[in-house]
Amino acid sequence: MLGVTAAASLVSVVRPDVFALTEEAPVSISAETTTHASVAAAHVAPEPTPEEAVQLEQLYRDFESENLIPLWTEIGDLMPMVPSPKAVPHVWRWDDLYPLAARAGDLVPVGRGGERRAIALANPGLGGTPYATPTLWAAIQYLGARETAPEHRHSQNAFRFVVEGEGVWTVVNGDPVRMSRGDFLLTPGWNFHGHHNDTDEPMAWIDGLDIPFVHYADAGFFEFGTERVTDEATPDISRSERLWAHPGLRPLSGLDDTTNSPIAAYRWEHTDAALREQLLLEDEGHPATVSQGHAAVRYSNPTTGGDVMPTIRAEFHRLRAGAATERLREVGSSVWQVFEGTGTVLLNGEPRNLAKGDLFVVPSWQEWSLQADAGSQTGFDLFRFSDAPIFERLNFNRTYTEGRNK
Repeated sequence: MLGVTAAASLVSVVRPDVFALTEEAPVSISAETTTHASVAAAHVAPEPTPEEAVQLEQLYRDFESENLIPLWTEIGDLMPMVPSPKAVPHVWRWDDLYPLAARAGDLVPVGRGGERRAIALANPGLGGTPYATPTLWAAIQYLGARETAPEHRHSQNAFRFVVEGEGVWTVVNGDPVRMSRGDFLLTPGWNFHGHHNDTDEPMAWIDGLDIPFVHYADAGFFEFGTERVTDEATPDISRSERLWAHPGLRPLSGLDDTTNSPIAAYRWEHTDAALREQLLLEDEGHPATVSQGHAAVRYSNPTTGGDVMPTIRAEFHRLRAGAATERLREVGSSVWQVFEGTGTVLLNGEPRNLAKGDLFVVPSWQEWSLQADAGSQTGFDLFRFSDAPIFERLNFNRTYTEGRNK
């Protein structure tokens, strides 16, 4: 048992030289030699007398009867020296996911009640819950030929990212939005949305939502919409893009800042061009990339310059053949999908080979880095989404870079 005196003395014994964090949080932390248990062992309280032992036993029984738990018995779990997530790093292979989704397409109908043929990534460390991390939900969604997923809306924020395929339109608040390879498409919270496949071929994509965060916050709402979709048109460009998706130009009809981005689809041709130009500028000797051979962009809300949704950040990363990222630890979790090329992710020192479509999760404060295969003809392209906006607003965000912070 850790006494109150020992708990109060923890601050003075934390070594200041093990982890140094970013400028936004100039504090030091260690879990290598200093722990709650080691501090408690160094500050052993005197053994209670027989009379005190009886009184203590009664005290803890009274705590339990009143649904009370003293901090000094729980501090190691409640306040770890560094984050100790239950979620674990994990890789899901696209070559395994897609055939399973296709089998579900043959056997499981899309209809009212179940609503979507979406198969969630369940992190092995989270005890069977359908969550990729404690804050993020990710799934492969499969829509068969000529199928329609009925409209509904919910308080959870959602997006779609398409690694391959064409022919599906998602209809968001009555606006039909084409879904194509490389596109990042938004369905912010409380927007009615449904999907329809206008072709004779199935299509699959990944969904990302903040379902776990909303669930644990007891903030979830859901409402059924129409049986089909409110507009079955198949325009090449959605109305929201026609109004908002012009670089550097904002319509005077929409000068109020919005919580979510008003752009329904961020098209692959723009993402690809931005990444390509970063690497070309690097070739010309100009500062444009995150690090040598590593181009990256963040999808943003044009009304604020911030993230596309209040709980989800989305990025796209491109590494030249042979390029590697730094080794990082970050507070908050992320899910990645390989869009093109091959490479390796190093998760807590363990290398995992990656190919097109593969997904992997990085829980909070777990070390990760990326390496593009040296012989790759296409480089290494990856889509990433994370819960960073939540942690930044709460000022819980921290980042440690191996070799840079001392």
